[in-house]
Amino acid sequence: MKPQLRFQLLFFLLFSVTTLLQAQIPQVPLEMEFADLTLRIHPQAQREIQLDVDALYRNPTYFKLKADRVNLYLPIVERELRSQGVPDELKYLVIQESGLVPDAVSTSNAVGFWQFKQGTAEEVGLRIDSQVDERRSIVSSTRGAANYLKKHNAALNNWMTAIVSYQMGLGGAKAYFGNQYAGQKVVMVDRNTHWYFKKFLAHRIAYQSSLAIFASNPKRLSEVQIQGPTTFASLAKQFGVTEAHLIEFNKWAVNGKVPAGSFTLFYVKSSGLPEGPVANQSQSAQTTQTTIAAVSTPYKAANSYPKISENTKKASQRKQILVNNLEGVQAPATTTTSEFSEEIGMREKRFLRLNDLPETEKVEQGTYYYTEKKRPSAEADTHVVEAGETLWTISQKYGIRLASLKSKNRIRKDADLRPGMVLNLKESRKRGEEIPMYQETTPASSSPVSSPSQVNANPVQSKESTPSSVNEPSHTVRAGETLFSISKKYGLSVEELKQLNGIGSQNLITVGQKLRILIR
Repeated sequence: MKPQLRFQLLFFLLFSVTTLLQAQIPQVPLEMEFADLTLRIHPQAQREIQLDVDALYRNPTYFKLKADRVNLYLPIVERELRSQGVPDELKYLVIQESGLVPDAVSTSNAVGFWQFKQGTAEEVGLRIDSQVDERRSIVSSTRGAANYLKKHNAALNNWMTAIVSYQMGLGGAKAYFGNQYAGQKVVMVDRNTHWYFKKFLAHRIAYQSSLAIFASNPKRLSEVQIQGPTTFASLAKQFGVTEAHLIEFNKWAVNGKVPAGSFTLFYVKSSGLPEGPVANQSQSAQTTQTTIAAVSTPYKAANSYPKISENTKKASQRKQILVNNLEGVQAPATTTTSEFSEEIGMREKRFLRLNDLPETEKVEQGTYYYTEKKRPSAEADTHVVEAGETLWTISQKYGIRLASLKSKNRIRKDADLRPGMVLNLKESRKRGEEIPMYQETTPASSSPVSSPSQVNANPVQSKESTPSSVNEPSHTVRAGETLFSISKKYGLSVEELKQLNGIGSQNLITVGQKLRILIR
Protein backbone atom coordinates (compact mmCIF):
# COMPACT_ATOMS: atom_id res chain seq x y z
CA MET A 1 0.00 0.00 0.00
CA LYS A 2 1.34 3.44 -0.91
CA PRO A 3 2.27 5.70 2.03
CA GLN A 4 -0.27 8.31 0.95
CA LEU A 5 -3.09 5.76 0.82
CA ARG A 6 -2.03 4.32 4.17
CA PHE A 7 -2.11 7.78 5.74
CA GLN A 8 -5.55 8.49 4.25
CA LEU A 9 -6.88 5.18 5.59
CA LEU A 10 -5.51 5.83 9.09
CA PHE A 11 -6.95 9.33 9.03
CA PHE A 12 -10.35 7.98 7.97
CA LEU A 13 -10.34 5.33 10.72
CA LEU A 14 -9.37 7.88 13.37
CA PHE A 15 -12.00 10.31 12.12
CA SER A 16 -14.65 7.55 12.15
CA VAL A 17 -13.82 6.47 15.72
CA THR A 18 -13.78 10.09 16.89
CA THR A 19 -17.15 10.78 15.27
CA LEU A 20 -18.64 7.62 16.77
CA LEU A 21 -17.33 8.47 20.22
CA GLN A 22 -18.75 11.97 20.06
CA ALA A 23 -22.10 10.66 18.88
CA GLN A 24 -22.23 8.10 21.70
CA ILE A 25 -21.16 10.26 24.67
CA PRO A 26 -23.72 9.45 27.38
CA GLN A 27 -25.54 12.30 29.08
CA VAL A 28 -25.78 12.81 32.83
CA PRO A 29 -29.36 12.33 34.05
CA LEU A 30 -31.06 14.43 36.69
CA GLU A 31 -31.85 11.33 38.74
CA MET A 32 -30.17 7.96 38.99
CA GLU A 33 -29.93 4.93 41.27
CA PHE A 34 -26.66 3.98 42.91
CA ALA A 35 -26.30 1.03 45.30
CA ASP A 36 -29.26 1.51 47.68
CA LEU A 37 -29.45 5.28 47.05
CA THR A 38 -31.52 7.52 44.83
CA LEU A 39 -29.36 10.39 43.58
CA ARG A 40 -31.04 13.65 42.56
CA ILE A 41 -28.59 15.72 40.58
CA HIS A 42 -28.82 19.51 40.55
CA PRO A 43 -28.47 21.03 37.03
CA GLN A 44 -25.24 22.77 38.05
CA ALA A 45 -23.72 19.48 39.27
CA GLN A 46 -25.09 17.81 36.16
CA ARG A 47 -23.09 20.20 33.97
CA GLU A 48 -19.99 19.70 36.12
CA ILE A 49 -20.18 15.89 35.88
CA GLN A 50 -20.93 16.10 32.15
CA LEU A 51 -17.67 18.01 31.61
CA ASP A 52 -15.80 15.12 33.25
CA VAL A 53 -17.66 12.57 31.12
CA ASP A 54 -16.83 14.53 27.97
CA ALA A 55 -13.18 14.72 29.04
CA LEU A 56 -13.01 10.93 29.40
CA TYR A 57 -14.21 10.60 25.79
CA ARG A 58 -11.98 13.36 24.42
CA ASN A 59 -9.10 11.14 23.31
CA PRO A 60 -10.61 8.24 21.32
CA THR A 61 -7.41 6.17 21.29
CA TYR A 62 -6.91 6.45 25.04
CA PHE A 63 -10.59 5.77 25.70
CA LYS A 64 -10.49 2.57 23.63
CA LEU A 65 -7.34 1.35 25.35
CA LYS A 66 -8.90 1.88 28.75
CA ALA A 67 -12.19 0.32 27.63
CA ASP A 68 -10.26 -2.78 26.55
CA ARG A 69 -8.74 -3.07 30.04
CA VAL A 70 -12.16 -2.49 31.59
CA ASN A 71 -13.68 -5.31 29.54
CA LEU A 72 -10.80 -7.56 30.56
CA TYR A 73 -10.77 -6.93 34.30
CA LEU A 74 -14.21 -5.66 35.32
CA PRO A 75 -16.03 -9.03 35.28
CA ILE A 76 -13.58 -10.22 37.94
CA VAL A 77 -13.95 -6.99 39.93
CA GLU A 78 -17.73 -7.33 39.78
CA ARG A 79 -17.59 -10.94 40.95
CA GLU A 80 -15.30 -10.22 43.89
CA LEU A 81 -17.33 -7.22 45.10
CA ARG A 82 -20.50 -9.32 45.07
CA SER A 83 -18.79 -12.17 46.91
CA GLN A 84 -17.89 -9.75 49.71
CA GLY A 85 -21.40 -8.30 49.93
CA VAL A 86 -20.51 -4.97 48.33
CA PRO A 87 -22.71 -3.45 45.56
CA ASP A 88 -21.07 -4.26 42.24
CA GLU A 89 -21.74 -0.70 41.07
CA LEU A 90 -18.66 0.30 43.06
CA LYS A 91 -16.59 -1.43 40.37
CA TYR A 92 -16.20 1.89 38.52
CA LEU A 93 -14.07 3.15 41.40
CA VAL A 94 -11.17 0.96 40.29
CA ILE A 95 -11.17 2.72 36.89
CA GLN A 96 -11.05 6.06 38.64
CA GLU A 97 -8.22 4.96 40.93
CA SER A 98 -5.77 3.31 38.52
CA GLY A 99 -7.28 3.03 35.05
CA LEU A 100 -6.86 -0.72 35.73
CA VAL A 101 -3.07 -0.54 35.36
CA PRO A 102 -1.80 -3.28 37.72
CA ASP A 103 1.48 -1.63 38.70
CA ALA A 104 0.27 1.97 38.78
CA VAL A 105 2.05 4.04 41.45
CA SER A 106 0.75 7.39 42.70
CA THR A 107 2.78 10.37 43.89
CA SER A 108 1.94 9.33 47.48
CA ASN A 109 3.30 5.81 46.79
CA ALA A 110 -0.10 4.10 46.56
CA VAL A 111 0.24 0.99 44.38
CA GLY A 112 -1.81 -1.30 42.18
CA PHE A 113 -5.32 -1.64 40.87
CA TRP A 114 -7.00 -0.09 43.93
CA GLN A 115 -4.11 2.21 44.88
CA PHE A 116 -3.33 0.90 48.36
CA LYS A 117 -0.54 2.27 50.50
CA GLN A 118 1.38 -0.50 52.22
CA GLY A 119 -0.04 0.03 55.72
CA THR A 120 -3.67 0.07 54.52
CA ALA A 121 -3.07 -2.95 52.27
CA GLU A 122 -1.72 -4.98 55.18
CA GLU A 123 -4.71 -3.93 57.33
CA VAL A 124 -7.07 -5.55 54.79
CA GLY A 125 -4.98 -8.71 54.63
CA LEU A 126 -2.93 -8.22 51.45
CA ARG A 127 0.49 -9.83 51.27
CA ILE A 128 3.38 -7.46 50.53
CA ASP A 129 6.97 -8.68 50.75
CA SER A 130 10.04 -9.19 48.59
CA GLN A 131 8.31 -11.93 46.57
CA VAL A 132 4.61 -11.01 46.33
CA ASP A 133 2.65 -7.75 46.18
CA GLU A 134 -1.06 -8.56 46.14
CA ARG A 135 -1.96 -4.94 45.41
CA ARG A 136 -1.09 -5.88 41.81
CA SER A 137 -3.46 -8.88 41.77
CA ILE A 138 -6.93 -8.00 40.50
CA VAL A 139 -8.57 -10.67 42.70
CA SER A 140 -6.70 -10.06 45.96
CA SER A 141 -6.72 -6.26 45.71
CA THR A 142 -10.45 -6.18 44.90
CA ARG A 143 -11.22 -8.33 47.93
CA GLY A 144 -9.15 -5.95 50.04
CA ALA A 145 -10.95 -2.91 48.60
CA ALA A 146 -14.33 -4.55 49.17
CA ASN A 147 -13.55 -5.21 52.83
CA TYR A 148 -12.25 -1.65 53.24
CA LEU A 149 -15.37 -0.11 51.69
CA LYS A 150 -17.72 -2.42 53.57
CA LYS A 151 -16.12 -1.50 56.89
CA HIS A 152 -16.43 2.22 56.12
CA ASN A 153 -20.04 1.89 55.00
CA ALA A 154 -20.87 0.10 58.26
CA ALA A 155 -19.51 3.12 60.13
CA LEU A 156 -20.94 5.85 57.87
CA ASN A 157 -24.20 4.09 56.85
CA ASN A 158 -24.15 5.60 53.37
CA TRP A 159 -22.42 4.33 50.22
CA MET A 160 -21.78 7.83 48.88
CA THR A 161 -19.80 8.85 51.95
CA ALA A 162 -18.12 5.42 52.00
CA ILE A 163 -16.77 6.11 48.50
CA VAL A 164 -15.45 9.51 49.55
CA SER A 165 -13.83 7.83 52.57
CA TYR A 166 -11.78 5.79 50.10
CA GLN A 167 -10.03 9.03 49.19
CA MET A 168 -9.83 10.75 52.60
CA GLY A 169 -9.94 7.84 55.07
CA LEU A 170 -12.65 6.95 57.58
CA GLY A 171 -11.60 9.58 60.10
CA GLY A 172 -11.50 12.27 57.42
CA ALA A 173 -14.94 11.29 56.11
CA LYS A 174 -16.45 11.33 59.62
CA ALA A 175 -15.01 14.79 60.24
CA TYR A 176 -16.14 16.05 56.82
CA PHE A 177 -19.68 14.64 56.75
CA GLY A 178 -20.56 14.09 60.41
CA ASN A 179 -23.93 12.30 60.53
CA GLN A 180 -25.43 14.36 57.73
CA TYR A 181 -26.00 11.43 55.37
CA ALA A 182 -26.16 8.48 57.77
CA GLY A 183 -29.10 6.27 56.82
CA GLN A 184 -30.30 8.59 54.05
CA LYS A 185 -31.60 6.85 50.93
CA VAL A 186 -32.20 9.98 48.83
CA VAL A 187 -29.14 12.16 48.28
CA MET A 188 -28.95 15.52 46.53
CA VAL A 189 -25.85 15.91 44.35
CA ASP A 190 -25.06 19.63 44.00
CA ARG A 191 -22.12 22.02 43.88
CA ASN A 192 -21.28 21.21 47.53
CA THR A 193 -21.06 17.44 46.93
CA HIS A 194 -17.50 16.18 47.34
CA TRP A 195 -15.56 16.30 44.06
CA TYR A 196 -14.37 12.69 44.44
CA PHE A 197 -17.91 11.33 44.35
CA LYS A 198 -18.79 13.46 41.31
CA LYS A 199 -15.68 12.08 39.58
CA PHE A 200 -16.90 8.59 40.45
CA LEU A 201 -20.30 9.29 38.87
CA ALA A 202 -18.56 10.58 35.73
CA HIS A 203 -16.61 7.31 35.41
CA ARG A 204 -19.73 5.25 35.97
CA ILE A 205 -21.72 7.15 33.36
CA ALA A 206 -18.84 7.17 30.87
CA TYR A 207 -18.12 3.45 31.01
CA GLN A 208 -21.47 1.91 31.93
CA SER A 209 -23.08 2.30 28.51
CA SER A 210 -19.99 2.33 26.33
CA LEU A 211 -18.12 -0.91 26.84
CA ALA A 212 -19.98 -3.05 24.36
CA ILE A 213 -19.69 -0.33 21.70
CA PHE A 214 -16.08 0.75 21.94
CA ALA A 215 -14.08 -2.10 23.44
CA SER A 216 -12.13 -3.67 20.59
CA ASN A 217 -10.49 -6.44 22.61
CA PRO A 218 -12.49 -9.72 22.41
CA LYS A 219 -10.14 -11.46 24.84
CA ARG A 220 -11.01 -12.64 28.32
CA LEU A 221 -8.89 -12.98 31.42
CA SER A 222 -8.52 -16.58 32.57
CA GLU A 223 -7.50 -17.73 36.04
CA VAL A 224 -5.79 -20.93 37.13
CA GLN A 225 -4.58 -22.10 40.51
CA ILE A 226 -0.87 -22.93 40.51
CA GLN A 227 1.50 -24.33 43.06
CA GLY A 228 4.96 -22.81 43.47
CA PRO A 229 7.82 -22.60 43.41
CA THR A 230 7.97 -22.44 39.64
CA THR A 231 8.92 -20.07 36.84
CA PHE A 232 6.92 -18.16 34.26
CA ALA A 233 9.10 -19.74 31.57
CA SER A 234 7.84 -23.21 32.57
CA LEU A 235 4.23 -22.04 32.85
CA ALA A 236 4.38 -20.29 29.48
CA LYS A 237 5.21 -23.56 27.72
CA GLN A 238 2.21 -25.30 29.28
CA PHE A 239 -0.21 -22.54 28.34
CA GLY A 240 1.10 -21.75 24.90
CA VAL A 241 1.79 -18.10 25.72
CA THR A 242 5.01 -16.16 26.06
CA GLU A 243 6.87 -15.64 29.30
CA ALA A 244 6.50 -11.89 28.80
CA HIS A 245 2.71 -12.34 28.53
CA LEU A 246 2.54 -14.08 31.92
CA ILE A 247 4.77 -11.48 33.54
CA GLU A 248 2.54 -8.70 32.15
CA PHE A 249 -0.62 -10.14 33.71
CA ASN A 250 0.95 -11.37 36.94
CA LYS A 251 2.81 -8.39 38.32
CA TRP A 252 1.92 -9.57 41.81
CA ALA A 253 5.02 -11.77 41.44
CA VAL A 254 7.56 -9.08 42.34
CA ASN A 255 10.65 -10.72 40.84
CA GLY A 256 8.95 -12.42 37.90
CA LYS A 257 9.02 -15.74 39.76
CA VAL A 258 6.34 -17.73 41.57
CA PRO A 259 7.46 -18.50 45.15
CA ALA A 260 6.42 -21.49 47.23
CA GLY A 261 2.70 -21.63 47.95
CA SER A 262 -0.63 -21.57 46.13
CA PHE A 263 -1.40 -18.63 43.82
CA THR A 264 -3.84 -17.55 41.14
CA LEU A 265 -2.22 -17.14 37.74
CA PHE A 266 -3.79 -14.83 35.15
CA TYR A 267 -3.45 -15.07 31.40
CA VAL A 268 -5.46 -13.98 28.39
CA LYS A 269 -7.29 -16.11 25.88
CA SER A 270 -9.49 -14.92 23.07
CA SER A 271 -11.96 -17.82 23.36
CA GLY A 272 -12.39 -21.45 24.30
CA LEU A 273 -11.19 -23.48 27.25
CA PRO A 274 -7.86 -23.18 29.05
CA GLU A 275 -5.05 -25.07 27.36
CA GLY A 276 -4.53 -27.28 30.37
CA PRO A 277 -3.88 -27.56 34.08
CA VAL A 278 -0.80 -26.16 35.77
CA ALA A 279 1.13 -28.02 38.41
CA ASN A 280 4.09 -27.87 40.70
CA GLN A 281 7.04 -28.65 38.47
CA SER A 282 8.03 -31.64 40.54
CA GLN A 283 4.80 -33.48 39.74
CA SER A 284 4.48 -35.91 36.88
CA ALA A 285 2.35 -35.08 33.87
CA GLN A 286 -0.17 -37.77 34.82
CA THR A 287 -0.61 -36.36 38.34
CA THR A 288 -1.02 -32.91 36.85
CA GLN A 289 -3.96 -34.00 34.72
CA THR A 290 -5.89 -35.34 37.68
CA THR A 291 -5.10 -33.08 40.63
CA ILE A 292 -4.42 -29.48 39.61
CA ALA A 293 -7.37 -27.18 38.99
CA ALA A 294 -8.00 -24.64 36.25
CA VAL A 295 -11.00 -22.34 35.91
CA SER A 296 -13.14 -23.06 32.87
CA THR A 297 -13.85 -19.97 30.82
CA PRO A 298 -17.40 -21.17 29.91
CA TYR A 299 -18.23 -21.87 33.57
CA LYS A 300 -16.89 -18.48 34.63
CA ALA A 301 -18.87 -16.78 31.89
CA ALA A 302 -22.08 -18.57 32.84
CA ASN A 303 -21.78 -17.43 36.46
CA SER A 304 -21.83 -13.76 35.43
CA TYR A 305 -25.02 -13.96 33.31
CA PRO A 306 -27.58 -12.61 33.00
CA LYS A 307 -25.96 -9.22 33.57
CA ILE A 308 -28.43 -6.91 35.31
CA SER A 309 -27.81 -3.16 35.49
CA GLU A 310 -29.49 0.23 35.95
CA ASN A 311 -32.36 0.70 38.46
CA THR A 312 -32.53 -2.77 40.00
CA LYS A 313 -34.76 -1.49 42.84
CA LYS A 314 -37.55 -1.14 40.28
CA ALA A 315 -36.75 -4.28 38.29
CA SER A 316 -40.43 -5.24 37.95
CA GLN A 317 -41.21 -2.06 36.00
CA ARG A 318 -40.47 -1.45 32.33
CA LYS A 319 -37.60 0.79 31.21
CA GLN A 320 -35.87 0.50 34.58
CA ILE A 321 -33.31 -2.28 34.13
CA LEU A 322 -31.07 -3.69 31.43
CA VAL A 323 -30.71 -7.46 31.09
CA ASN A 324 -27.51 -8.18 29.17
CA ASN A 325 -27.65 -4.54 27.98
CA LEU A 326 -31.18 -5.06 26.61
CA GLU A 327 -34.31 -3.56 28.11
CA GLY A 328 -35.92 -6.06 30.41
CA VAL A 329 -38.09 -6.64 33.44
CA GLN A 330 -38.24 -9.10 36.33
CA ALA A 331 -41.48 -10.89 37.14
CA PRO A 332 -42.57 -10.07 40.72
CA ALA A 333 -44.95 -13.04 40.86
CA THR A 334 -45.92 -16.16 38.93
CA THR A 335 -48.77 -15.34 36.57
CA THR A 336 -50.01 -15.72 33.00
CA THR A 337 -48.28 -14.03 30.08
CA SER A 338 -51.52 -12.16 29.40
CA GLU A 339 -51.70 -10.64 32.89
CA PHE A 340 -48.00 -9.85 33.00
CA SER A 341 -48.02 -8.20 29.56
CA GLU A 342 -50.90 -6.01 30.66
CA GLU A 343 -49.07 -5.08 33.89
CA ILE A 344 -45.99 -3.86 32.02
CA GLY A 345 -47.99 -2.16 29.24
CA MET A 346 -47.04 -4.42 26.35
CA ARG A 347 -49.05 -6.42 23.84
CA GLU A 348 -49.01 -10.10 24.78
CA LYS A 349 -48.04 -11.30 21.30
CA ARG A 350 -45.04 -8.99 21.22
CA PHE A 351 -43.95 -10.08 24.71
CA LEU A 352 -44.21 -13.75 23.68
CA ARG A 353 -42.27 -13.12 20.47
CA LEU A 354 -39.47 -11.18 22.18
CA ASN A 355 -39.00 -13.98 24.73
CA ASP A 356 -39.52 -17.00 22.44
CA LEU A 357 -42.47 -18.13 24.55
CA PRO A 358 -45.50 -20.23 23.59
CA GLU A 359 -48.94 -18.85 24.54
CA THR A 360 -49.43 -21.56 27.15
CA GLU A 361 -46.26 -20.68 29.11
CA LYS A 362 -46.48 -19.03 32.51
CA VAL A 363 -44.41 -16.10 33.69
CA GLU A 364 -42.32 -17.33 36.64
CA GLN A 365 -41.58 -15.23 39.71
CA GLY A 366 -38.03 -13.88 39.84
CA THR A 367 -37.29 -14.60 36.18
CA TYR A 368 -35.95 -11.89 33.88
CA TYR A 369 -37.76 -11.24 30.60
CA TYR A 370 -36.86 -9.02 27.65
CA THR A 371 -38.90 -6.07 26.42
CA GLU A 372 -36.78 -5.51 23.34
CA LYS A 373 -35.50 -7.88 20.68
CA LYS A 374 -32.82 -10.35 21.72
CA ARG A 375 -29.59 -10.53 19.71
CA PRO A 376 -28.50 -13.10 17.12
CA SER A 377 -25.28 -13.66 19.11
CA ALA A 378 -24.34 -13.40 22.78
CA GLU A 379 -21.52 -11.47 24.41
CA ALA A 380 -20.01 -14.71 25.74
CA ASP A 381 -18.38 -17.16 23.33
CA THR A 382 -19.63 -20.46 24.75
CA HIS A 383 -21.81 -22.03 27.43
CA VAL A 384 -21.39 -25.35 29.21
CA VAL A 385 -24.76 -27.05 29.66
CA GLU A 386 -25.72 -27.88 33.23
CA ALA A 387 -28.29 -30.38 34.45
CA GLY A 388 -31.87 -29.10 34.21
CA GLU A 389 -31.16 -26.42 31.60
CA THR A 390 -33.15 -26.08 28.40
CA LEU A 391 -32.39 -24.32 25.15
CA TRP A 392 -34.86 -21.62 26.21
CA THR A 393 -33.29 -20.99 29.64
CA ILE A 394 -29.85 -20.74 28.01
CA SER A 395 -31.13 -18.32 25.36
CA GLN A 396 -32.69 -16.13 28.07
CA LYS A 397 -29.57 -16.27 30.22
CA TYR A 398 -27.45 -14.64 27.51
CA GLY A 399 -30.06 -12.63 25.58
CA ILE A 400 -29.61 -14.66 22.39
CA ARG A 401 -32.58 -15.56 20.19
CA LEU A 402 -33.68 -19.16 20.65
CA ALA A 403 -33.63 -19.80 16.91
CA SER A 404 -30.07 -18.47 16.68
CA LEU A 405 -28.90 -20.68 19.54
CA LYS A 406 -30.39 -23.75 17.86
CA SER A 407 -28.98 -22.83 14.46
CA LYS A 408 -25.44 -22.12 15.70
CA ASN A 409 -25.24 -25.54 17.35
CA ARG A 410 -27.37 -27.57 14.92
CA ILE A 411 -29.49 -28.75 17.82
CA ARG A 412 -33.28 -28.54 17.82
CA LYS A 413 -34.68 -30.29 20.87
CA ASP A 414 -34.10 -30.10 24.61
CA ALA A 415 -33.94 -33.89 24.60
CA ASP A 416 -30.65 -33.61 22.65
CA LEU A 417 -28.97 -31.53 25.39
CA ARG A 418 -26.48 -33.25 27.66
CA PRO A 419 -24.78 -31.81 30.77
CA GLY A 420 -21.26 -30.79 29.79
CA MET A 421 -22.03 -29.88 26.18
CA VAL A 422 -20.11 -26.77 25.10
CA LEU A 423 -22.59 -24.71 23.06
CA ASN A 424 -21.51 -21.90 20.77
CA LEU A 425 -23.06 -18.50 21.46
CA LYS A 426 -21.24 -16.48 18.79
CA GLU A 427 -19.88 -18.61 15.97
CA SER A 428 -21.94 -21.17 14.07
CA ARG A 429 -20.75 -24.75 14.33
CA LYS A 430 -19.54 -26.25 11.07
CA ARG A 431 -21.67 -28.85 9.33
CA GLY A 432 -20.83 -32.29 10.67
CA GLU A 433 -18.80 -30.88 13.58
CA GLU A 434 -19.50 -32.64 16.86
CA ILE A 435 -20.49 -30.63 19.92
CA PRO A 436 -17.55 -30.94 22.33
CA MET A 437 -18.07 -32.10 25.89
CA TYR A 438 -16.59 -30.40 28.93
CA GLN A 439 -15.67 -33.04 31.50
CA GLU A 440 -14.68 -32.40 35.08
CA THR A 441 -12.00 -34.79 36.26
CA THR A 442 -11.38 -35.46 39.92
CA PRO A 443 -8.37 -36.72 41.87
CA ALA A 444 -9.99 -40.16 41.88
CA SER A 445 -10.18 -40.18 38.11
CA SER A 446 -7.48 -42.11 36.31
CA SER A 447 -8.79 -42.63 32.79
CA PRO A 448 -8.33 -39.75 30.35
CA VAL A 449 -11.01 -38.66 27.91
CA SER A 450 -10.30 -40.53 24.72
CA SER A 451 -12.73 -38.94 22.29
CA PRO A 452 -11.21 -36.09 20.24
CA SER A 453 -14.49 -34.23 20.55
CA GLN A 454 -14.17 -34.03 24.31
CA VAL A 455 -12.22 -31.46 26.30
CA ASN A 456 -10.39 -32.56 29.44
CA ALA A 457 -10.14 -29.76 31.99
CA ASN A 458 -10.19 -29.34 35.73
CA PRO A 459 -12.30 -26.42 36.95
CA VAL A 460 -11.73 -25.09 40.43
CA GLN A 461 -14.38 -26.45 42.74
CA SER A 462 -17.41 -24.25 42.31
CA LYS A 463 -19.30 -22.57 45.10
CA GLU A 464 -22.18 -24.93 44.58
CA SER A 465 -21.96 -27.38 47.43
CA THR A 466 -23.05 -30.95 47.74
CA PRO A 467 -25.43 -31.74 50.60
CA SER A 468 -23.66 -31.48 53.94
CA SER A 469 -25.56 -34.49 55.18
CA VAL A 470 -28.17 -36.93 54.00
CA ASN A 471 -30.84 -35.20 56.06
CA GLU A 472 -29.98 -31.62 55.17
CA PRO A 473 -29.00 -31.06 51.54
CA SER A 474 -28.01 -27.51 50.62
CA HIS A 475 -27.04 -25.28 47.72
CA THR A 476 -24.52 -22.42 47.85
CA VAL A 477 -25.62 -19.45 45.76
CA ARG A 478 -23.35 -18.55 42.84
CA ALA A 479 -23.09 -15.25 40.96
CA GLY A 480 -25.89 -14.80 38.45
CA GLU A 481 -28.28 -17.29 40.08
CA THR A 482 -31.85 -16.40 41.02
CA LEU A 483 -34.42 -18.10 43.23
CA PHE A 484 -36.16 -19.24 40.08
CA SER A 485 -33.09 -20.85 38.51
CA ILE A 486 -32.20 -22.60 41.78
CA SER A 487 -35.75 -23.82 42.39
CA LYS A 488 -35.95 -25.20 38.84
CA LYS A 489 -32.64 -27.02 39.30
CA TYR A 490 -34.03 -28.98 42.27
CA GLY A 491 -37.62 -29.36 41.09
CA LEU A 492 -39.06 -26.96 43.67
CA SER A 493 -41.33 -23.97 43.35
CA VAL A 494 -39.96 -20.53 44.24
CA GLU A 495 -42.39 -20.34 47.17
CA GLU A 496 -41.20 -23.69 48.56
CA LEU A 497 -37.58 -22.54 48.35
CA LYS A 498 -38.44 -19.25 50.08
CA GLN A 499 -40.36 -20.99 52.87
CA LEU A 500 -37.53 -23.47 53.46
CA ASN A 501 -35.08 -20.60 53.93
CA GLY A 502 -37.24 -17.86 55.46
CA ILE A 503 -36.77 -15.54 52.48
CA GLY A 504 -39.00 -12.47 52.46
CA SER A 505 -41.05 -10.80 49.73
CA GLN A 506 -38.03 -9.01 48.23
CA ASN A 507 -36.52 -12.37 47.13
CA LEU A 508 -33.05 -11.33 48.28
CA ILE A 509 -30.23 -13.87 48.12
CA THR A 510 -26.48 -13.26 48.17
CA VAL A 511 -23.49 -14.97 46.59
CA GLY A 512 -22.11 -17.59 48.98
CA GLN A 513 -25.40 -17.95 50.89
CA LYS A 514 -26.29 -21.55 51.79
CA LEU A 515 -29.87 -22.49 50.98
CA ARG A 516 -31.69 -25.51 52.35
CA ILE A 517 -32.93 -27.78 49.57
CA LEU A 518 -35.75 -30.30 49.66
CA ILE A 519 -34.91 -33.38 47.58
CA ARG A 520 -38.09 -35.02 46.33
